Amino acid sequence: MRRRNIVSLVIALMLVLAACASTGSDDTTTTAADSGGEATTTTAADSGGEATTTTAAATTTTADPKADWPETLLFGFIPSEKQEKLADTVQPYMDYLTEQIGITFEGIITADYNGLVVAMGAGNADLGAFGPFGYVQAQEQYPGIGVLIQSIRFGSDLYHGQWFTNDASICEEEPVVGAFEWVDGVPTILDPTEVPALQVGWAYNDGELGAEVLDDGQAVAQGLVCNAPLESVVGKNIAFTSATSTSGGVFPQLQLFNLGIDIEEDLDYSYLTSHDATVAAVYNGDFDIGLSFDDARRTLRKEKTDVGQKVIVFNITDDIPNDVVAVREGLPEDLQLAIFDATKAYLGTEEGEAVFDEIYGWTDIRLARDEDFDVVREAAVKLGVADE
Repeated sequence: MRRRNIVSLVIALMLVLAACASTGSDDTTTTAADSGGEATTTTAADSGGEATTTTAAATTTTADPKADWPETLLFGFIPSEKQEKLADTVQPYMDYLTEQIGITFEGIITADYNGLVVAMGAGNADLGAFGPFGYVQAQEQYPGIGVLIQSIRFGSDLYHGQWFTNDASICEEEPVVGAFEWVDGVPTILDPTEVPALQVGWAYNDGELGAEVLDDGQAVAQGLVCNAPLESVVGKNIAFTSATSTSGGVFPQLQLFNLGIDIEEDLDYSYLTSHDATVAAVYNGDFDIGLSFDDARRTLRKEKTDVGQKVIVFNITDDIPNDVVAVREGLPEDLQLAIFDATKAYLGTEEGEAVFDEIYGWTDIRLARDEDFDVVREAAVKLGVADE
């Protein structure tokens, strides 16, 4: 008796389901696309025919790879020359990036390294052109900051700080036209054509290095150098670039520290904020000795064609990894690579070559490696300007 009741119940349920299925002749059931990328749609039979099945190609929606790119990027620069002049100089580079990448790039000039560090950490700058110590300091304070571009000058990714003076009496011999480079662990005077850093009074003309003549026909005096011991700076009035400038502050002061010279006790010094300012201060006689990257005398050559004769380089610092472009945390990686590619392409143009010569003297770039800056971190720790 129980078996008959169960069978009756099943038959009744089937009749109910059949009635529900016939209430609309156009009901459809859609299945998801199979592994071959097609979706199948089955249409229930109408009152006079069989069920039909149609197959349609599935549509795939590809996300815009630029959807997470910001509309505007702020690119921060630190003065290597007067701020108002630098703002004009970098604008063609900003225009090029805007045109090539398709988003707006705006150049901002901060007062010093610390200003750019804070701007990057606070999200008020997306990219920043830093000296090596500025980058190390920025990353120490804001670990999310990364490094993107490593600058190259005439095939070298290293440079120096240079010591210079207006007082030839400290020289061990008569100053000569030349340039310093490390040879077997000793700062050695070489011909200016044998060092990576382009020296004042020299220029590339159609790919050939020779004497520089300005557009108005004036010849730029070629830079003088001499050997003088660093101990000769004791008691002098010295112009450092800034406390956080690798070539104009950190590495020169490390040299003095290693010699047992106390900058607080043994020197009369000031920080002048930019490399062209220290060159100008020594040229004008306001300071006895100055520091800058090599060869920052070129920043004054158009206004002071004799700067290479009056400002004499007498020593250099240890090798320093070249300056960089850092990026804020969270900047999309594909956008970073687009910036790198566009910058490299710009350096390959006549305009880009001229702009970067005026800004920082770059002639090429490569992708940067954070570990290359460990030597800077070690110097900062030794001087007590960074944590262990």
